[in-house]
Amino acid sequence: MIKPPRIAPSILAADFAHLADDVGRIEDHVDLLHLDVMDGHFVPNISFGMPVIASVRATTDLKLDCHLMTLNPDFYFDDIKAAGGDLATVHIEVFPDPTAVAALARDAGLEFGIVINPPTPFEAIEPFIELADMVVVMSVHPGFGGQSFIESVLPKIERVRKFVDSSGLATDIEVDGGIDAKTIGPARDAGADVFVAGTSVFRAPDPVAAVQGLRSAIGQ
Repeated sequence: MIKPPRIAPSILAADFAHLADDVGRIEDHVDLLHLDVMDGHFVPNISFGMPVIASVRATTDLKLDCHLMTLNPDFYFDDIKAAGGDLATVHIEVFPDPTAVAALARDAGLEFGIVINPPTPFEAIEPFIELADMVVVMSVHPGFGGQSFIESVLPKIERVRKFVDSSGLATDIEVDGGIDAKTIGPARDAGADVFVAGTSVFRAPDPVAAVQGLRSAIGQ
C-alpha cells in the first residue's frame, strides 16, 4: 500500500555558503534530506563528500538519504555512516547484481536502496527489489540539478509500485528529478511516496511556501 507522501529536498540546490541556514529554514516542513554524492566518473559532475554530510548532520536530525552517483559506492559506506548518513542508494547500472553490496551497506549500519536511470528497464531491478528499503526511480539523467521531468518514467514507477504491493513489501518508492508542483501529482499517481525536490524548493523565493505548494498539489 502506498505510504503518506514525504518530501526530500536535495541540498545540491541549496546555497552552500549558507547551508545550515537553508536547512534550518525548511527542516520543520519536510520529511528527510537528499544528498547527492557525485564522483565525476559515473556522472560528469563532482558534488561533495563526507565533510558536507557531517556538516548537514550537525545541523539537523532529519533522515539523510545519501544518493551515491559513484563507481565504487560500497567503498564509502562506513564513512557515510560515520558522517551521519542513514540511507545509501546505489545505481543498478554500477551493480547489476546488488546482493553483496546490499549486505555491505547493512553491515555498515545503513539502510540500502537501489537507483535506476531513465533508460534502464524495470527488469534490471525486479529481482532485487526485496533487498531494498528504497527504490529510486530517476526522472532525469543523473548528474545535474534543474533538469526537466521525464514523463516516460511514469510507467516504470507504476511497475515498481505494483511489484512492491503484490509482494507485500514496505519498500519506499522515491522519484528523483524535475519534481515541482506540476510533476509531483503524476509521480504520486504512478505510485511514488518520496519526492526529491531541489531547485523547486531551495531556489524558490520562499522555500517553505514551495514545500507547502508541493504538498497541496497532492492533496496533503
